[in-house]
Amino acid sequence: MKISASIYSDKQRPLKEVIKDLVDHQIEVLHVDCNDDLSVFNDISDIRHWCSIPIDLHIITDQPDKYFDLLKKHPVEYLTFQYENLKSPLKIPDEIKSKKGIAITTPTDIDVFSDFEEMDFILIMATTPGQSGGAFDQNNFSKIRKYRAKYPKKSIHVDGGVNAEVSFILRNMGVSLSVSGSYLFSGSSIGNSLMNLTQREIESNYCVEDFMTPLEETPNINYLKASTKTILECVENGNMGVAIICGENGELIGIVSSADIRKALLKNIDQPSVIRPDDLINRSPISIGSESTVVELLQLVKSCTFPIMYLPVVDELNNAVGIINFVHLIKGEI
Repeated sequence: MKISASIYSDKQRPLKEVIKDLVDHQIEVLHVDCNDDLSVFNDISDIRHWCSIPIDLHIITDQPDKYFDLLKKHPVEYLTFQYENLKSPLKIPDEIKSKKGIAITTPTDIDVFSDFEEMDFILIMATTPGQSGGAFDQNNFSKIRKYRAKYPKKSIHVDGGVNAEVSFILRNMGVSLSVSGSYLFSGSSIGNSLMNLTQREIESNYCVEDFMTPLEETPNINYLKASTKTILECVENGNMGVAIICGENGELIGIVSSADIRKALLKNIDQPSVIRPDDLINRSPISIGSESTVVELLQLVKSCTFPIMYLPVVDELNNAVGIINFVHLIKGEI
C-alpha cells in the first residue's frame, strides 16, 4: 500500500521545506487538496521543479470544467473529484491522462460508483473532507469490503484518520493507497511516522470483527448438505478461493481452499471420482476469535510455522462468523 502525504497538513513550514523532507524520506506519492482553489496549480508547478514524486490531486468543486485546461498544462498522476459537490455529469477530456477516481464521504453509498465505472479507483473519505486530524469512521470497513466485492479490478484509496493500526487493517483489506496528513506530520519526524504506518507491530483499538469479511459475505456451506460437487461450486463461485464449512448449528467444521482441493486431487489422481467431501475439508484450520485485537491477530500469525492465507473467525461458541483473507493483504502491498 502506497502512502500519499497530504502536503498542506504541515502548516508550520514553507512548502518547499516540506517537500524536501518528504523527498528525503522517499515518500511514494504527494497528496494535494484543492478546495475549489485554482492557485494550487502554482504549487504543483513548483513541486515539479523540486522533485519527480507522483502527485495525487483531490479537487472539491461544483465546476470541474474550469480545471481541465490547467490539468492539461500541469498533468498529475492521480486525479480525483469529490462526488457530493458535482452538480452535473462528470466528463473528463481524453487528453487528461491521469489515473482518475471519484471521492465519496462516509454517508455516501459506494453504489454511486456505478455512474463512474470508467474511473480507475474510488477514494473513500473516512473523515470530513478538508478537516485534518479526524478519527477514522469504522463504517468504512464495510464500504471497502462491498466495493472490493463489486469492483475487484478497481483500486481503493482511503483518506482520513489513518494511524498505524488502521494502516495495517487497510493493507489487509487490499487498499492500494492511503492518504496521511496530520498523523504523518504530527510525530517526532516524518520518518518515524512512516515506520509506524508500515510496521507490523502496532497498538490495537479495533477487534477482528470490525474488519473481517462476515459469514454472509463469505462462501459457506452446511456440512450436512455438502457434496463434493457443491463444495467445489461454492469455492469456485465464491471468488475467494475458499469456503467455510459449518455444522447444523453454525459451528465451524473446517474450510476448503483451492490448495485443499489440489491436495485431494493429487492423492486420488487416478480415481478423482472417488473424492468425498471429507477428503476436501481441512478440519483443523487455525482460527481466531471475533473479539481478538489486531495485536492478537498478528501474534497468532507470527506463531504459525506455515503461511496462512485464510483465517476463519469464530465467536465464543466456536460458531463461524466470518473470515480474514490475507490475499487482500498481498494485493494491497503490491
